[in-house]
Amino acid sequence: MSESNSQSNSQKNPKLIVVVAFDRGDDGELFPAFGPAHQQSEDRAIRTAKALAAKHTGVIAWSRDADPSLGEYGPPRTLFVSGEVPDME
Repeated sequence: MSESNSQSNSQKNPKLIVVVAFDRGDDGELFPAFGPAHQQSEDRAIRTAKALAAKHTGVIAWSRDADPSLGEYGPPRTLFVSGEVPDME
C-alpha cells in the first residue's frame, strides 16, 4: 500500500513545464516568439527547446511544482537555456 501512497503523492504535486523562445525586435528588446508552451514532460521540454534554439535569439525550458487548484507554485527550475533570455521573475 505504501507504493500507491507514493503514487498518489506524486499526482498531488504536478509540475508546470514550459518552453518559451525569444527573438529580438527592431527596438532591440526581447519578445516571446514561441510560447509559453506547456509540455507533458521535462524530457519533451528539453527536446523542444533544443530544436527551437537554432531558430531563435534565445530559448528557455523550465519547470516548477504546481498546485493550480490552490494557486501554489514552487520556485522555477531551469531545464535548458540557450542564447539570450530575459531574467525569470
